[in-house]
Amino acid sequence: MTADKEKRRATSREAARKRRRVESDVFGDLSRLLPLQSSIRSHLDKPSVIRLTLSYIRLHSLLKENAETRHNVNHRQIVEGGEERSDVNGGPHVDVKEEFEASEETNLYLRILEGFLMVLSTEGDMIFLSDNVTKYMGLTQTELMGHNIFEYTHPCDHEEIRHNLRLTAEQVWCGEKRDFVMRIKSALTHRGRSANLKSATWKVLHCQGRVKVCMAPSSIACLLLTCRPLPLSHTLLSTHTFTSQHSMDMRFTYCDPRVTSLLGYTPEELVGRSIYNFCHTLDANCLSKNHLNLCLKTQSVSGQYRMLVRGGGYVWVETHSAVIPSVKPSRSRPSTHQPLCILSVTYVLSGVEEPTLQLSLDQAMPRYLT
Repeated sequence: MTADKEKRRATSREAARKRRRVESDVFGDLSRLLPLQSSIRSHLDKPSVIRLTLSYIRLHSLLKENAETRHNVNHRQIVEGGEERSDVNGGPHVDVKEEFEASEETNLYLRILEGFLMVLSTEGDMIFLSDNVTKYMGLTQTELMGHNIFEYTHPCDHEEIRHNLRLTAEQVWCGEKRDFVMRIKSALTHRGRSANLKSATWKVLHCQGRVKVCMAPSSIACLLLTCRPLPLSHTLLSTHTFTSQHSMDMRFTYCDPRVTSLLGYTPEELVGRSIYNFCHTLDANCLSKNHLNLCLKTQSVSGQYRMLVRGGGYVWVETHSAVIPSVKPSRSRPSTHQPLCILSVTYVLSGVEEPTLQLSLDQAMPRYLT
């Protein structure tokens, strides 16, 4: 009886070892199919292999649909033109040089872009991130892909993220734009080194993009976003940029003299007045959204809005703002830790439009001359 029992245990152990070997072989084959460097693949555990595989399958579905769409468009153009190029096998001609140039162009855009690319599913799964995400977040592409964005973002921003992920049929078909600010965990230290995720800090990202849809059998919808960390590098561009300081209710406390050549107002005329007095009424919601983001997240980008010009008309501008905190309290100087002011950099994006139109009493002065 004892010998039979030991034999069954040995058979069971051998079957378990065989299952583990087969499982390891399957995961090894699966990891080798991932488009990753061998040094990265060798450090992946089984859950990471599954997570990345699912992400690449979803990404493949999106890219395949886009490729089929382009092929159909090219086929219609060929039929209309009455000429078709083909390779030696009789299939449609694929210009390898064009594909290489497109890849080089994408890499160039990533180098120029002050941020990284992100593809988000409607459930919040990070389907894809460009490999330069490490430069901004201190976390690698493989560490983030397949995870849900709600695991890494500030709890107070979850509702806003859900709102942007919520898609109606009309928004899907129209390629609705998305523009929002969120806080996400960053493992980068102030010196630019990567730290442990447990000691991560919050980094503010300005996310812009569009809704994309894949009409495959699974009908995948996602958001294609560019994510830029704030504050951005504020470079004063000759006379087309001016800086200003505001109280927390957006009243001017200081303004760069450059504003006179751009809007016609002197800094003294702006100090003590609210920025809402000098913006187009139809853009008040844009400014209030920017103001709310500033109060909640300490950094924000306004998006394009119109500022009124002295004498008549308006110019299109975009404002990058950050809340400047006061000096931290100490024993010798006990006080509550309150924001000091709002620092803004405003970029003038256009010339004066509708110069004969006056929308405010502040404009009822000698017309501004360009």
